[in-house]
Amino acid sequence: MPLTEAALEEARRLDDPLGPPIAAYLEKHVDEELGHDETLLGDLEAIGVPRSDVLAQVPSPSVAALVGGQYYWIHHHHPVSFLGYVALMEGYPPTPELIETLIQRTGYPEEAFQTLIEHAELDPEHRDHLDSTLDDLPLDESHELAIGLSAIGTAALAAKSLQEVVAEA
Repeated sequence: MPLTEAALEEARRLDDPLGPPIAAYLEKHVDEELGHDETLLGDLEAIGVPRSDVLAQVPSPSVAALVGGQYYWIHHHHPVSFLGYVALMEGYPPTPELIETLIQRTGYPEEAFQTLIEHAELDPEHRDHLDSTLDDLPLDESHELAIGLSAIGTAALAAKSLQEVVAEA
């Protein structure tokens, strides 16, 4: 939420044609993301990871770079770059089949997968909304480059972050 809100505030400050449509998109996006952090904490509690342990953990350098890079691009380049992050994080929702496979392979209860279940239901619509927003924006080559670099950086750092979590487990 804080990252999306930062992008929204920066988009509102823009004095260019992208400001209003990006702000309009992000205003809706902020509402769509409300509560997802709490759902994830609940999932972790369902597998025996106390909320307090999660919140007390120092984020890894990869997680800090993943999120921190977005803040940098938002505040020091252009908030349009954040759309690359959103495209990657919401553009490939989990399928019900994947979730069922994860439940079977891990042996964890379905209650531990509420975040994935919600995203499987909501993200196809979120992806479509982002796609139509991108289609309607008057993007130039520098905007497209910023979105692409953000998506590439998000993919690399998200993968590295997940590898660290798996190695730790």
